[in-house]
Amino acid sequence: MATQTKTKKTAASQKAAKSEQTDFDKKILFVASEAVPFIKTGGLADVAGALPKALVDKGVDCRVILPLYMDIKQELRDNMKFVGNLYTNLSWRYQYCGLFTAVYEGVTYYFIDNEFYFKRSGLYGYYDDGERFAFFSKAVLECIKLMDGFTPDIIHANDWQSALIPVFLDVFFRGDDRYKYIKTVYTIHNIEFQGRYSGFMVGDVLGLPDWAREYVDYSGDVNYMKGGIERANKVTTVSQTYAGEILNAYYGYGMNNILVNRQYKLSGIINGIDVDANDPKTDKYAYTNYDLASFGDKVKNKLAFQEALGLPVGADIPMIGMVGRLTHQKGLDLLAPILTRILDMGVQLVILGTGDYKYEEMLRSVQSRYPGNLRALITFSGDLAGKIYCSSDMFLMPSKFEPCGLSQMIAMRYGALPIVRETGGLKDTVIPYDYTTGKGTGFTFYSYNAFDLLNAVERAVGMYRDYKEDWNKIVKNAMTQDFSWKNISDRYIDLYKQL
Repeated sequence: MATQTKTKKTAASQKAAKSEQTDFDKKILFVASEAVPFIKTGGLADVAGALPKALVDKGVDCRVILPLYMDIKQELRDNMKFVGNLYTNLSWRYQYCGLFTAVYEGVTYYFIDNEFYFKRSGLYGYYDDGERFAFFSKAVLECIKLMDGFTPDIIHANDWQSALIPVFLDVFFRGDDRYKYIKTVYTIHNIEFQGRYSGFMVGDVLGLPDWAREYVDYSGDVNYMKGGIERANKVTTVSQTYAGEILNAYYGYGMNNILVNRQYKLSGIINGIDVDANDPKTDKYAYTNYDLASFGDKVKNKLAFQEALGLPVGADIPMIGMVGRLTHQKGLDLLAPILTRILDMGVQLVILGTGDYKYEEMLRSVQSRYPGNLRALITFSGDLAGKIYCSSDMFLMPSKFEPCGLSQMIAMRYGALPIVRETGGLKDTVIPYDYTTGKGTGFTFYSYNAFDLLNAVERAVGMYRDYKEDWNKIVKNAMTQDFSWKNISDRYIDLYKQL
C-alpha cells in the first residue's frame, strides 16, 4: 500500500512538473562573473544561480558560463570535466582559453580557464580588471565553438563584466554562420559600476576598429556598460521602478541620456528569492522553526536571540533588524542623526554588516550609550543574518537607491515587516499598509529625509504596540507574498520570446 501511495505521488509530481513546462524551445547562454554555489560576492551570484535553474525546471535549455576562479572550492572543481581549449585574440594578445563544464542541480555550467587572469585571490579589484573581463567576454563567444551540440539563440549578459559581449559579437563574429542570428540581452544590476577605463584600451585591449569605437566611447574613455546598452537587442534592469529611475540624472550615473535614447528596448524585471533556502519552517539558523500557521512560535526566536545578545528579554519589546553594507547607499546617513530618537522609543535595534569606517564607529559609540537597545554586529555571518530574520518584528531598509533588494523580500517571508524608502525594487515589492482596505505588506516613506524615516519607524512601532489586529493582517499579507523565481522566470521567458 505504501509503495502504491508513493507511486501515485511520484506520478502526480511528474504531472505537475510537466504542466509547468514552457513551449519556449530556444537555447539561452547566461553569462555572469559570479554564480552560487561556485563563487559569490553579491546579488548577481544569487540571480545567476537561481534564474537559470528556474528556467531549466520549465524545460528551457539555459546554461551558465563564468570564469574559473582560483577561489572556487575544490569539491566543486572535482565535478568539472575538461571540454577543450583554443586561443583568443585580444588586440595583439593571443591568450590561452580552456573550457570546463559541470552539472549542478540540473543546470549545465561552463567555466573559462585562464590562470593568468583568474588564478588570483578574490574576483575584482585588480589593476587589470578591464583587460581580465574583456578577455572573459571575448572568450565566451570563442568557446561557443567548443560547446558540442549547443549554439545559443540568445546570450544573456550581466553587469559591466560581460557587457562587451554584444559589442564583440557584432564587430567580430557576425560573419560566421554559427553566430549570425544570435540575439543578446543585457541586464544592469547596479548602474553605478560601469567598467570605465582609459580610452587607450579601445585599440590596445579591445582591438576595436575605428568605426566601432563609438559603441564604447564615453567622453574619451571606454565604458563597457555603454557598449552593452548600445549593442544588446534588449536591455533590462532588476525592477520596474529602477528602470524608470535610471532615466534621470540622479540615479543614472551618467548613463541616463544614453538610456533615454534606447528606452524602446529597456524594461525592468524584479529579482526573485530562493524560497527553499529562505524558509522559516526549515531554516537551520532558527532557534525555533515556524510558518504562518504556527506564527506564535516566532517570538521564541526573539527571546532566545535577546538572551544570546545580552539584551533585555521580553516578548513585547519591538525588535528591528537590519542586514547589509554600512554605506550611504543603504541609508546610514539618514539613520545616523535620528538613531538615538529611534532607540528612545524603547525598541531593540540589531544591525549586522560592515562598511564605511565612520558608520561602524558611529554604531559602536551609540551602542556604548544604549547597551540595552542597540547591538551593532560589525561582521557578516549567515548564522546571525538568519537569526535576525527569524527574530525581528520589523526590518529596516532606508536605502538611497536600491536596484532590487532581496532582504526586504526575505524579511517578509519571515514575518519581519519591512520599513523601506520608496525607491527601486523596494517600491515594487513593499506595499504600504492601508487601514481602510487592510492591504499592504510594510511601512514606507518617499523623501530621502531622516525625519520621514523616523516617522515611518514611529508608525510601525505604534501599530505593533497598539493595533495588534492590524499588525497581524500585515504579517499575513507579507508572509503570503510569492517572490519565487518560479514566477519571475516566466517574465524572462516572455522577454526572450520578444526576440
